[in-house]
Amino acid sequence: MRSVTTSTYIVNGMSCGHCVAAVTEEVGKIDGVTDVAVDLDSGRVTVESDAPLDAAAVAAAVDEAGYTVAA
Repeated sequence: MRSVTTSTYIVNGMSCGHCVAAVTEEVGKIDGVTDVAVDLDSGRVTVESDAPLDAAAVAAAVDEAGYTVAA
């Protein structure tokens, strides 16, 4: 059975389905990510991965999508 790491981030600036798709696509490109779930109402992005993720890599992916991770 594989080990799964779950991390949750709050992303600022998302307001529509396109925002959700953009964040999901960019974060999903990070090596080891197996699932990305975005809750538009709360801004919560839950990421499952094979190993703990580098928070800077997640922040960079969110930035690439055009949004920011809350400090």
